[in-house]
Amino acid sequence: MIRQLAHICLMTHQLPVLTDFYRDRLGLPVKFSLKHDDGTVFGHYFECGSMSFIEIFDRAGAAKQWGGDAEKLKPHTGTHYSHLCFEVQDLADFLAKISARGVTIDRPVTVGMDHSKQAWIKDPDGNVIELMEYTPQSLQR
Repeated sequence: MIRQLAHICLMTHQLPVLTDFYRDRLGLPVKFSLKHDDGTVFGHYFECGSMSFIEIFDRAGAAKQWGGDAEKLKPHTGTHYSHLCFEVQDLADFLAKISARGVTIDRPVTVGMDHSKQAWIKDPDGNVIELMEYTPQSLQR
């Protein structure tokens, strides 16, 4: 039986930039980092609540650790990633905070077909992120 989503994994060529975005702009704490034997960090696990994480690996660092060519280290066949979604409390306040930290809001607050408030942003690699606030009418409830 599946309990919950454990993590989603993103690969990047710009780990410091994505670390700044997820940790410093969105406010997700780094739970732990993965390092090579020489101490060089090549990945982070960012806490998303309830034992759910986003893991982000530097492509070259992952290739060094597990083998392969960093330039050929692409998503697995069958990957049709659309977006990831974070549930937030007080969406308007959260958007104001991340806007002040330099995050561009691509689509402002609307109410979706599921009756939840939503807004949309992108990370520095262009990955689409939905920010959602459940309402009393949200179908997820």
